[in-house]
Amino acid sequence: MGSLQIPNKSAATRTKTRTGNDVLPQSGMCVVCLDGCPGYCEIGVSAMRGPETIYPQPFGTSTSSGTKDYPVDYSHFNISGTVASHHQKEYEQFTNVNLETRLGRDKGLKLKLPLITTGLGSTKIAQTHFQDLGTGAAVCGTGIVIGENVVGMDETSEFDANKKVTKCKELERRFKSFKDYQKDGYGFIAIQANPEDWRLGVLEYSMNTLGSDAVELKWGQGAKNIGGEVKIFTLDKAKLLKQRGYIVIPDPDDPVIQEAFEKGAVEGFERHTRVGAISEFLPKAMDTFCNDVDHLRSAGAKYIFLKTGAYRPSDLARAIKFCSIAKVDVLTIDGAGGGTGMSPWRMMNEWGVPTVYIAAMTHEYCDRLAKRGQYVPDIILAGGLTTEDHIYKSFALAAPYVKAVGMSRSTICAVHVGNNNGKWIKEGKIPKPAAEHGDSIEKIFYYATQAKRDFGDISTGVLGMYSYYQRLATGLRQLMAGSRRFNLSSIVRDDIFALTREAADATGINYIMDWERESSLNILDA
Repeated sequence: MGSLQIPNKSAATRTKTRTGNDVLPQSGMCVVCLDGCPGYCEIGVSAMRGPETIYPQPFGTSTSSGTKDYPVDYSHFNISGTVASHHQKEYEQFTNVNLETRLGRDKGLKLKLPLITTGLGSTKIAQTHFQDLGTGAAVCGTGIVIGENVVGMDETSEFDANKKVTKCKELERRFKSFKDYQKDGYGFIAIQANPEDWRLGVLEYSMNTLGSDAVELKWGQGAKNIGGEVKIFTLDKAKLLKQRGYIVIPDPDDPVIQEAFEKGAVEGFERHTRVGAISEFLPKAMDTFCNDVDHLRSAGAKYIFLKTGAYRPSDLARAIKFCSIAKVDVLTIDGAGGGTGMSPWRMMNEWGVPTVYIAAMTHEYCDRLAKRGQYVPDIILAGGLTTEDHIYKSFALAAPYVKAVGMSRSTICAVHVGNNNGKWIKEGKIPKPAAEHGDSIEKIFYYATQAKRDFGDISTGVLGMYSYYQRLATGLRQLMAGSRRFNLSSIVRDDIFALTREAADATGINYIMDWERESSLNILDA
């Protein structure tokens, strides 16, 4: 096997190597590093811009994912089909497959499709598109989670004498985008909190004032194992965020930094949050977690989630066990590799447990508790998922515990493509991918007429999300019908098989040449 990734160049960091692919595999440096090169690679750009080079570019208008080629990924599994079925006649067409799912201890959160847009917080791209993302989740009957630091980043936020939030216009806007379009009780909008949000009373404000359907505690994410970060381009806002208790680098109060900012040497500031941690002493950590959950329930929370990232196996075990003891409704597990914000580029590639592996661990750990008769929370699995086969394989890998999947980067992509094409249609500057289908919204967007009938006037961004989700739904129904699975809860681990021994060893999924061998021989010998 060759290198899983060649470092030192990437479109994400706007860098390249002078000698193209003729580089040292381990370091990624050009075979000949020439004195006289202006500095195309990450080392060269770092020599000029220092820590700015850590993060993907351009900030605020992009999302990023790692490019590392993991030894086992979703492509190493295939979905099984069968001609044998006991289902009745009405189930002979794929359009009858039921994709509804339920979340929560009382199964009170109902979704038309098993899709969640997870953790869209204070990043610029989330702020830009949340209006359409929230409305899109409502019209699709899916879930959406408002991420971290929204209150702290809103310059107009108001606080009481105890520094608890009393008003946040940006948070109000986000809740309204969903609530105004929700139909028949389908879908939900939740609010997430990191240590900064907890300190500012964001969860209580969201529950009691804005009507959050659920609240989510946060133990990190799959893109990075540090706190959230964004870029700030004004000195005044950088100072304000420092006053509110955030970590801001370089120091906006330092006169030397202020002078460098005015001259353009420092182009912006990084806002970071504290690195959250739980005690290594298990009883103490358990007590603290259960107390936090009890506090939220007494404050009015009906549904409580926990979001955890791609940490070591013992941390996943803690998350599942703690949720079991505290009776947390939903645990979202985020595999390594991607982010919607300013996640460090090398960290996205070189840190954390990839989705396939963490899904296999999740199944093993949940199964261990379930076989002892202990409560297991509903699982949402996330981490680089984009297509209908990813949804199916996620349900199968950790069956029967996965109840939905998280898709954020791909959903944002659908929204901004929808919005951009809407703008270009109005300007009469329609690019080729859209122009091939016509010159109007009604011609270019497959669902435009139907969506207008069902939801009224919605933006082309919402229409983009709706169209993408309907594609996922149709494709998933086709895959499920081929396996004779007509509802999500009927999917089992045996509905997929591993194409390599390594994939089988990593997950416990049957290797293709061992799969059903005994039952097949029994048929032949009958």
